[in-house]
Amino acid sequence: MVSLQLFHLDSFYHNTADIDYINFGFDEKVKISGDIINPINYENKVEFILRKALIVCGGWTGHEPEQVSEIFKKMLEEMGFVVEISRSLDVYLDTEKMNSLSLIVTQWTMGEITEEQCKGVTEAVDSGVGIAGTHGGMCDAYRQNTTWQFMTGGQWVAHPGNDGIEFEVNIGKQKNNILAGIEDFKIKTEHYYLHVDPAVKVLATTLFPIAEGGHTSNGKVKMPVAWTKRWGKGKVFYNALGHLANVFDNKSALEMTKRGFEWAARKEDI
Repeated sequence: MVSLQLFHLDSFYHNTADIDYINFGFDEKVKISGDIINPINYENKVEFILRKALIVCGGWTGHEPEQVSEIFKKMLEEMGFVVEISRSLDVYLDTEKMNSLSLIVTQWTMGEITEEQCKGVTEAVDSGVGIAGTHGGMCDAYRQNTTWQFMTGGQWVAHPGNDGIEFEVNIGKQKNNILAGIEDFKIKTEHYYLHVDPAVKVLATTLFPIAEGGHTSNGKVKMPVAWTKRWGKGKVFYNALGHLANVFDNKSALEMTKRGFEWAARKEDI
């Protein structure tokens, strides 16, 4: 079910009983929900502002890409996006499709991306399409491709103690943090250690070490959990949480992701 946000010059419409389906040129018609729709009427013509999101799903199955993608699809539809899931990286070669998007959500751990596929997605983001992702689905994808890492802002290198580590996520207090209002919270999952681009704007952090290892002799360090950055005209959001689908049963982890997706998709800052 898709909730469309539209505009009207002088009134809001809360009742869409007279509207059943609108065909936007996709393979299937889009059903209009009963949520508030704000249409804009110019000389008896109604303009429909449609936001499209593409979830690219695949790679290592241990991160439950199918289950996580379905969670994100539902969330994005509730946010007003028309959502498509692609299970092929060749979608990045479709320039017309890529340029029509508001947001790309990547959920593809490891695997390999060709030079042409990488060029397709990086050029789309450079032109203004937003990109966002979580955990290994974004920052442990295509380990041999440094252009991908350059765009996304980081690369996973370790999760000391593996799954089941309880740690605290601390939300940054800086002005204009898109995660403002979310309280610090504890979560039990993989504790992601990343190599991070110094250009990112860190939104949330966690403290290392918790599990013992060679890294513990360095003492306490703050590790980014979520960040934003820019790539050309496009916006990039990353959340390191999301090892398994049940991580998003944590309302704070899901809300972080929702806000990041919204920020990346918008042309203006929020």
